[in-house]
Amino acid sequence: QVQLVESGGGLVQPGGSLRLSCAASGSIVSIYDMGWYRQVPGKQRELVAATTSGGHINYADSVKGRFTISRDNAKNTVYLQMNSLKPEDTAVYYCNADVLSSSRSRFLSWGQGTQVTVSS
Repeated sequence: QVQLVESGGGLVQPGGSLRLSCAASGSIVSIYDMGWYRQVPGKQRELVAATTSGGHINYADSVKGRFTISRDNAKNTVYLQMNSLKPEDTAVYYCNADVLSSSRSRFLSWGQGTQVTVSS
């Protein structure tokens, strides 16, 4: 069993910053891709940023230059540094991880989500 726990969401003013963290725990052998997605009511979940185990990174065009994804493989943790936040960044942010478990099954695991609200 694998769990992803996110933290770091909250309320911030436009132009402010937040740092999200997502720690994976459980019966993990390896983690391949890790990423952050976001979703607003009535819309599909969309990719924000993702990183492979080899360090390749991609960002949604809407966050390029403002958000930075990073990971600490020793801690099975992925981070999302969000700067210059805009009201349109308001959403529930989810992390995911492509995991190989100790039972040798490989699957995509999701966190429970953390709310980010950008408002004055």
